[in-house]
Amino acid sequence: MAQIRIAWRVLTECIAAMAFPILLLSLFVAPVSAPVVAETDRSRARWCGVETMPLKPSDQSWAQWVVLRLRSRSMWRTDLPVLVAAVLLSALSLLVAFFGFIGAAVLVFSPVFWLFGIAAQVGPFTPDSVGETLLAMPAGIVLGAVTMAVLTGTSFLRDLLLRTFSRSRDPDLLTKLEELRTSRASLTAAFEFERQRIERDLHDGAQQELVAVVMRLGMLEATATAAAAASNADADASQERIVRLARQAQAHAERALERLRDTVRDIHPRELSDLGLTAAVRELAARSPLRVELTSTGDDAQLSSPTATAVYFTVSEALTNISKHAGVENARIDLRCTSTDVHVRVRDEGVGGARIETGSGLAGLRERMRSVGGNLEIISPPEGGTLVVASAPSEPPW
Repeated sequence: MAQIRIAWRVLTECIAAMAFPILLLSLFVAPVSAPVVAETDRSRARWCGVETMPLKPSDQSWAQWVVLRLRSRSMWRTDLPVLVAAVLLSALSLLVAFFGFIGAAVLVFSPVFWLFGIAAQVGPFTPDSVGETLLAMPAGIVLGAVTMAVLTGTSFLRDLLLRTFSRSRDPDLLTKLEELRTSRASLTAAFEFERQRIERDLHDGAQQELVAVVMRLGMLEATATAAAAASNADADASQERIVRLARQAQAHAERALERLRDTVRDIHPRELSDLGLTAAVRELAARSPLRVELTSTGDDAQLSSPTATAVYFTVSEALTNISKHAGVENARIDLRCTSTDVHVRVRDEGVGGARIETGSGLAGLRERMRSVGGNLEIISPPEGGTLVVASAPSEPPW
């Protein structure tokens, strides 16, 4: 296995030596060429058995990725130094591979050259006899081994520089990776919380009402059967009971339907898809048990569906928390839409002290806002009311 990796290293260094003219020309179009060369070098390191992380997403074109990479500060800290190091080391590999392997080949085949009357010269050495050509053969083998060792060392030096630039000079990349890990864990917890909420709403709401409907229908069937076999006086009483049970069953069915509609609306409201964010928030305020003062400005036509959905559920969760925990009956919503972004503020004058805790509904909303390139903040001093501020671009960055 070790021999195979050494062979890979020698082969990649030979390829880098042949690519030296291209790398040299790439300096004239830097920094555009820097991300491409650095990503290629990371691929080379993986082929040689070094654990490196590709930065280019597999579903993104090279042109799009290079444009995004040029906007990052880490490109100047990581990719550009890697490009310069690649050019210098490729020049070294070119000199070593060219003179080393050619010199080794000449020495190994010097007896053959002597038979044709050619005294092959390698540096200061020129054979004067057949014996000297025979002695040159092992010297050529040693020179070839030394050349491979130097190329292998150059490959390890290339790996060392790549790791040095990537680890010590790219702190913002590591920070973003840590944020992604944290965000993924938070989203997983938030999705599990939402799944449990939907399951609880269906179990405690529509399911209970539907069970009551089934029971009433069973009683209705039994009463109708008894009425068919009863006398006239008993039949009248049974008829009244049938009517009463039928009305009760209808009332339970209507409540079940209403609760199902509420659950479906909580998953994704139809008003949001059909009429837009402003109309959906207005409908949300009208259904709320609170007295909500809504102020909206701008046109929401430019908002993407993911952004509008994230903002809608932020407002919905904020109103729910106010009605449950704030101890007030009034709330205020300020919604502002522009062609580039959307801002919403939900304010109450309640008890305050709200916090974003892991696994809570607010934590899930914050991660949902971040997933569309936005942010969610809560200002809630004790006894000072609560202000929920959310903002997001019209189009998610992805």
